[in-house]
Amino acid sequence: MNFANPAAIFVSSFIIGLSGAMMPGPLLVCTVRDTTRRGFIAAPLLVLGHGILELALVALLLFGLAEWLRGETATIVIALTGCAALVWMAVGMVREIRGLRFDVDAGAASEPRPGSGKTPGFWRPVADGVVASIGNPYWSLWWATIGLGYLVISQAQGMAGVAFFFAGHILSDAAWFMFVGFTVSMGRGRFTDRVYRGIVGVCAGFLFFFALSFGYFGMTKLLRLL
Repeated sequence: MNFANPAAIFVSSFIIGLSGAMMPGPLLVCTVRDTTRRGFIAAPLLVLGHGILELALVALLLFGLAEWLRGETATIVIALTGCAALVWMAVGMVREIRGLRFDVDAGAASEPRPGSGKTPGFWRPVADGVVASIGNPYWSLWWATIGLGYLVISQAQGMAGVAFFFAGHILSDAAWFMFVGFTVSMGRGRFTDRVYRGIVGVCAGFLFFFALSFGYFGMTKLLRLL
């Protein structure tokens, strides 16, 4: 894959972000729960909270590690680490496919019903999005490996490259969690467990491909130094 192309950065960032977003985690549970309580509007508010946190993290990485990230050695290490993390993530997804369930009732059983007077305020889902992300160890691991690797690669295209990376990533979160919110608010419909597992399987295949791209990028730079 040509990471010098901003469009390629955007598309690959979207697909990898979608692969991570679709795996069960605290934010998915919050989306199901809060959508049951507030309706569809909770989904974009949760993504807003998640996005604010990630934007702050990207800013910290850019300004706090800017000098270190420019080094060839750091780029190689981050790219190869990202490759290994993508392989690990893809293998884990494949192993979990059989047991995956798109259970829209998982987060709603103990929550107050609409009209009960306990509906949270506007900012509650935004705060939930932040807390659910921070409380997910997988989120931290993703940004320490895959996210950091993509940031290094996209930085080569300047701030435009970083913008394309972040836009692709946050849009993947928005697409998935807003879809979940819509599904919960409208009823499960035709989105069966089998369809869910099929989509996750396709995403796992894309992750293997991107792992090879990361590995090729890192090894190419490594061989130039030898």
